Amino acid sequence: MIFRTPFQLLLITSLLMTSGLSIAQDRSEFTIEGLQLVEDSNLALVYAQTDVDWGQYSKIYLDDAYIAFKKNWQRNYNRGHPDKISADDMAKIKMELSGLFRDVFTETLEEGGYELVFETGEDVLQIKPAIIGLDIVAPEHGTPGVSRTYSETAGEMTLYMELYDSVSGAMLAKALDRKEDRRTGYFEWQNRVTNRAAANRILKVWANVLKEGLDDARASTSSTP
Repeated sequence: MIFRTPFQLLLITSLLMTSGLSIAQDRSEFTIEGLQLVEDSNLALVYAQTDVDWGQYSKIYLDDAYIAFKKNWQRNYNRGHPDKISADDMAKIKMELSGLFRDVFTETLEEGGYELVFETGEDVLQIKPAIIGLDIVAPEHGTPGVSRTYSETAGEMTLYMELYDSVSGAMLAKALDRKEDRRTGYFEWQNRVTNRAAANRILKVWANVLKEGLDDARASTSSTP
């Protein structure tokens, strides 16, 4: 687990989702862990240690992604729809999204030359991801066809990710980024198929940013005398 207690998860989710400030505006130079802000990142907010030999990490231990819905999402959705979302429905959505996360990130990282492993080691980078603030416009569940929801977008979600040295447990970096599914400019029926396609698009963007960021960091440290 990324977070030590459920309270910490609730706290960070509430701060991100209810604050009037955007993620990009909340840019302290250092974190409490001593990580320094990385400028010009392709994610909204990235912090990292400045003295890490990223070149030593050729393998990745990818934890299962923790999934958390936007605060009051179930209550707000059920108020306006006849097909109510249950706790079991939410658990199924979380499981499916976590599985899709692993599939997309594994494929992207392996195609980039990284070996995915399930054990620690000196050359293993451990990644602990979470999807928070998950907001699905039209979650299809139960008996399809009870109602239809038309929208320009499938919804939005936020990536929170921590990177660790797998042996020492030292935090090396962490990142935060919120993305909304692309707006089509017209209303279309949102359902399970469109939801999965939207999630897949967003996850692929994040997975490629991670791979390219690791590539750049490894190249930079290997060229340092």
